[in-house]
Amino acid sequence: MPTNNHDPRRLAEESWRVLRIQGEFVEGFETMSRIGDAISIFGSARTDPEDPYYKQAEQLAGRLAKEGVAVITGGGPGIMEAANKGAIEAGGTSIGLNIVLPHEQKPNPYQNVALEFSYFFCRKVMFVKYARAFVIFPGGFGTLDECFEALTLIQTTKIDPFPVVCVGREFWTGLFEWCGEILRDRFRTIGPDDLSLIKLTDDLDEAFELACGACRAPRPGDALTGEGTHEGTKHIGGRPSPYFNG
Repeated sequence: MPTNNHDPRRLAEESWRVLRIQGEFVEGFETMSRIGDAISIFGSARTDPEDPYYKQAEQLAGRLAKEGVAVITGGGPGIMEAANKGAIEAGGTSIGLNIVLPHEQKPNPYQNVALEFSYFFCRKVMFVKYARAFVIFPGGFGTLDECFEALTLIQTTKIDPFPVVCVGREFWTGLFEWCGEILRDRFRTIGPDDLSLIKLTDDLDEAFELACGACRAPRPGDALTGEGTHEGTKHIGGRPSPYFNG
C-alpha cells in the first residue's frame, strides 16, 4: 500500500526531526566554539590497548595536549579511547563526540568535554569545523568515511586545506596506491594533484609536527570552516595542499 506523504502524523514527525537536528547543531556549536586549536584523531573502535597503534595514538594525543592543543575523537573505545586517554592524562582538553548506536559505541571514560549525537552528519560537521588537522590511524568504514569526507571537502574547496595525516603505511599504502593507479591514472576520476592532500607516515614525530604546524599557522582572515561555509579557492587557487606533497 503506498505511503501517504501527506499524513499529518508523518509530517509532524518530520518537523520534530528537523528540530532535533537543529538542537544537535546548536549544542555542538555552543560547546565547541569555546575550544581553541584542536586536532581530530580517528581510528578503529576495535583496536586493543596492547596494539602498537593504540599506544601511538595515546602518545601523540599526550604530546598535543602538552602543547595546548585540544584533542577531538569520536568518544568511543579503541583508538578513540587511546587519544582521549593520552590527552586527559597530560592535563589537556579531551573531547568526545559520541554517537548513539544500537550495539557498538560506548563512551570511554577519558573525556572532559563530551557531546552526544544521534545524527552522524551533525557529528561530522563538528570534527571538521573545529579541527586544524586530521590524524587518522587504521580503522574501519567509519574511519575511512572521515578520511574521505575531509579529502572531498578540501578537494572541492568547501573548506580551507588542512593536513590529513594517515599513520601506518602497512595499513594505508595499498588503498592509496589503488587511488593513484585506478582513480587518478586509469579512470581519471580525481585530479593529478589530489593525492597530495594526504600524508602517509610511520613517523609519529612527523605526524605531530604536521598537526602542530597547522595549529601554529594563522587562520585566513575571512575563513569560515565547516561544510559548505567557505570557498577554499580564495586561499589555495586550485593548487595542491601547501602542507606536503604525496
